[in-house]
Amino acid sequence: MNARFRVLPALVALAALQVGGVSDARAAGTVSGGPLVIHSSFNDVSAPLRTLTPAGRRPMRLTRSHLPISSPRAGTPEKSSPNSPSTPTPATVNNFDGVGQGFGGPNGTFSVTSAPPDSNGATGPNHFVETVNTDLAVFNKSGAAIYGPVPINTVWSGFGGACQADNDGDPTVLYDQLADRWLISQFAIHGADLMCVAVSTSGDPTGSYNRYSFPYTQLPDYPKLSIWPDGYYLTVNLFQGGSSFVGAGVAALDRSKMLAGQPATQQMFQTPSNVGSLLPSSVDGSRPPPAGAPNQLLALGGDSASLLSWKFHVDWTAPTNSTFTGPTTIPVTPYAPACGGGSRRPGRASSWTPWPIA
Repeated sequence: MNARFRVLPALVALAALQVGGVSDARAAGTVSGGPLVIHSSFNDVSAPLRTLTPAGRRPMRLTRSHLPISSPRAGTPEKSSPNSPSTPTPATVNNFDGVGQGFGGPNGTFSVTSAPPDSNGATGPNHFVETVNTDLAVFNKSGAAIYGPVPINTVWSGFGGACQADNDGDPTVLYDQLADRWLISQFAIHGADLMCVAVSTSGDPTGSYNRYSFPYTQLPDYPKLSIWPDGYYLTVNLFQGGSSFVGAGVAALDRSKMLAGQPATQQMFQTPSNVGSLLPSSVDGSRPPPAGAPNQLLALGGDSASLLSWKFHVDWTAPTNSTFTGPTTIPVTPYAPACGGGSRRPGRASSWTPWPIA
């Protein structure tokens, strides 16, 4: 559930381009059959976010992968990865403090209560929006906070159900540059297993949102969203009863319906339980993918010297024609996972194997 891995799709894609060939992966990772079609259990259009009363704060209900914050031991240095890049980081145009301990904005002050923070940020033409485990803030491009910090479930104020009542974290924020919209999500996993997704109705992240709840039959942990022309793509690690890992869920959400505020569906495939933590590709930049191109998904291989690749083609007219093919094994230069691979372990798992089984 550590959001630092949001940067991996671009890095892994770059690694894939730097190697010579690919080969078919083990058959055990293959997914067959059509997708599960999940209908949104409820949807509506909110009032402007800036007019909603911020949700009340309460202690975060911790899962296995979110621990109470404690003061670091004095004199304990950070350990660098043996694969840390030696190239200097390019200079930034502007630097400013984001949401963290003691951060203050128009709606109050933020205090860290758990770790990891699952920090996510997205930038648009005029704004930067940041989410952490429990809070949301909006900045202008000069770095001034113009909204927040507020609990993320403020976005679902008046929506009803667990999306409004819970503030369980694992958030994502994205800017859909193809439509000039903002996308905010988090899960609700106490009393119901839901993915709560909101799409702004304009380019103003403090404006109104088309809001959705999608029901799951297993806990959808470690959610990662991406933007593609034919859908919003979502990956999760699924846990039966909140404890037994049963595979990764890979879903396409009906982007066109969600942009229009209409009832929407998602089409989800599930991998075998020896594969998890997939990351979907996302449009970034002025050059879109070729028309009809499938979404590409990647995961780390089982030998620290390979990546696994899948292709997801969605058919919104005839879901039985949707396909999820792979994995294909991509050999790469051997690598060492950050934090010894421990930060890839999905939350609340008691029997999770950190790497796919070779």
